[in-house]
Amino acid sequence: MYGNEKRSSLIIYSAVFVALITVGGWISIPFIVPFTLQTLFVLLAASVMKKYAVIPAALYVLFGTLGLPLFHNGTAGIGILFGPTGGFLIGFILMAFIAGMFFSKKTLSADITGLVLATLLSYIFGAGWFMISSGATLPAALITCVVPFIAGDVIKITAAELVTLRLRKSEGSALDPDR
Repeated sequence: MYGNEKRSSLIIYSAVFVALITVGGWISIPFIVPFTLQTLFVLLAASVMKKYAVIPAALYVLFGTLGLPLFHNGTAGIGILFGPTGGFLIGFILMAFIAGMFFSKKTLSADITGLVLATLLSYIFGAGWFMISSGATLPAALITCVVPFIAGDVIKITAAELVTLRLRKSEGSALDPDR
């Protein structure tokens, strides 16, 4: 009795990355928008799963919205989505998709472009929703939701790309769900 290997891989990778994104949310430094490692794991999901990284990102948001304590510091519920950090959470889904699509091209320039675009998308969703939910001005949203995170996100982008290059070198396409 042998099942569909690709489908099994997607299920396993999805479960692993939902767990890692959750752990990344629990490792946080409190701030108006907390500093977490969630975006690093979203980017790593995109590196490994390519366009299918949307699955764990969407499941993470869905499960957290339904009440599982997956969001930063064990929070949960639809109230978190409507709070000041909700835009970042929704942005994870598109972030995973954009980065995953660029990782599919398997070139350094495409990887970097995808990582930067995905991070910018996260900022747009996060700061945009912060403005809507809190009534903040654009400069206030940028100071709260973008500027403090730039240095950390550069480190996360670098780490995600280094892991990607290492995976490609050592494993070939064994982790590629499209193979």
